[in-house]
Amino acid sequence: MRHPPPSGDASNMDRLERLARLLDSRWRIPGTSIRFGTDPLMSLVPGLGPIVSAAFSAYLIVEARRLGVSPGTVLRMIGNVGLDAVISSVPLIGSVGDVFFKANRRNMALLRRRLAVRP
Repeated sequence: MRHPPPSGDASNMDRLERLARLLDSRWRIPGTSIRFGTDPLMSLVPGLGPIVSAAFSAYLIVEARRLGVSPGTVLRMIGNVGLDAVISSVPLIGSVGDVFFKANRRNMALLRRRLAVRP
């Protein structure tokens, strides 16, 4: 007998955590504790890279809203992505900034905190 695939908030959160980790902290620079993901790499591609990165970040926000976070939390998440977009817009230096400002990991922390206090 086949069981249905897991559903609900836990499996959604796992999926979103994996995406945020891929975007912000998938790899570690050897010999350091500095982690980076695909977000700073996408910033190196002029024009299209930051747009694709922002689209993934927007997806995380849409999913957070679908999971029931408040509009105020969504605004904070949008602010994180907006700041990340501003940092990314600076050629080359923006990629370095992306390594240190991890908007998606910050947004996942906000999401976890808000869902933890939900009744």
